[in-house]
Amino acid sequence: MRAVSSPKSQILALSCHAATPTEVVRKLEVHIAFRASGALDLRYVLAAQMDRVRVSPPRAAARRDELWKHTCFEAFFAEHGNGAYRELNFAPSSEWAMYSFDGYRQGMAAPETPAPNIRVERDAQQLTLEASVQPGFAAVNRLALAAVIEDENGRLSYWALRHPPGKPDFHHPGSFQTLP
Repeated sequence: MRAVSSPKSQILALSCHAATPTEVVRKLEVHIAFRASGALDLRYVLAAQMDRVRVSPPRAAARRDELWKHTCFEAFFAEHGNGAYRELNFAPSSEWAMYSFDGYRQGMAAPETPAPNIRVERDAQQLTLEASVQPGFAAVNRLALAAVIEDENGRLSYWALRHPPGKPDFHHPGSFQTLP
């Protein structure tokens, strides 16, 4: 297993699931940096017609369930050879969630964890959400990044690094990619 020991930075593009097309979003990418401390910095950059994207209003940062029902940015982390993984959700409102799973959609728990630092900027053409978190593993070497974008009519589009066959499923092992 690869221990996170030095900053590594990548920019990764997310693609829309074929079953949920949208003309509202032009591009969605994630800038990701692993820190020597084990912290992870994520910056989601959504280029879109922002007047056509539903975004929750700013609120005090707080843990909240079911963020995925609206515009939400997600990250999943796992250790190779271990079915366990963590799911992190970040809403433009500054609300967040973290869940741990023992295996594919099994053994879900909401571990005690420090709140992530979340910062959001928005203009007419772009929304940027930055989050700094502790992923909860000593060695992260599998990653899945995703987002749910809600348009002005309440339609959801699903974005990910990889989409396994079938309906959108960010938890599916085929959604994860191995890190170098």
